Amino acid sequence: MERKNKPKIAVWKFASCDGCQLSLLDCEDELLTVADAVEIAYFPEATSTQVKGPYDVSLVEGSITTQHDAERIHRVRRASKVLITIGACATAGGIQALRNFKDTKALTALVYANPKYIETLSKSTPIADHVFVDFELRGCPISKTQLLEVIGAYLDGRKPITPRYSVCVECKRRGTPCVMVAQGTPCLGPVTQAGCNALCPAYQRGCFGCFGPAEAPNTRSLAEQWKALGQSPQDLVRAFRTFNAYADAFRKESDVHES
Repeated sequence: MERKNKPKIAVWKFASCDGCQLSLLDCEDELLTVADAVEIAYFPEATSTQVKGPYDVSLVEGSITTQHDAERIHRVRRASKVLITIGACATAGGIQALRNFKDTKALTALVYANPKYIETLSKSTPIADHVFVDFELRGCPISKTQLLEVIGAYLDGRKPITPRYSVCVECKRRGTPCVMVAQGTPCLGPVTQAGCNALCPAYQRGCFGCFGPAEAPNTRSLAEQWKALGQSPQDLVRAFRTFNAYADAFRKESDVHES
């Protein structure tokens, strides 16, 4: 009997630090199981072997920061049956999106001796601003458990099950006292999507918002609580402008306090 071809998976990199691709490699034993069920057709971070598309599933890390990449992502989309963006860079522009709030040309002149040789777009934007995305997996970096769930879901033809609730739920589940209530520590947990198992609050630190805005986040209410703890408008701007600075909810809230 003829053996059915394995689904082809491709992993693509745009402007990023490679951390989310490393999360995939960090799956170790789980990755071996996945690799047995699929064909890793394109993954420069892990192998020099390259198989031509089309691809059943493409995982895309990184944001769009150059005209070349703005064109390349369309080629990736055309070659992919399903396109999944992974990480804060791909889903919200990443830490490099901090330049979106400034004059990019002025920043380039400060950093580079010969800025005329630098070709870049004025903004760092998520993949979904350029092509249709089937699913966005948040995080800086992503959760490898969630990544395996998403890959498995698409291979099985079902909808991925990933949380949309806030980090506060994870704190409750692991029995971690609220750092805002117990210690007066500013925390983005109430407006941040779960996914890290409340790692920072477990060590008596406030959440930094690594997984981006939770579903329907009340950022304005949280900002008022931060002010009550003595935080300044500048503190709020800095808090909302980190890994997911250009995510819609965080961007709008930071704009309010900057003005």
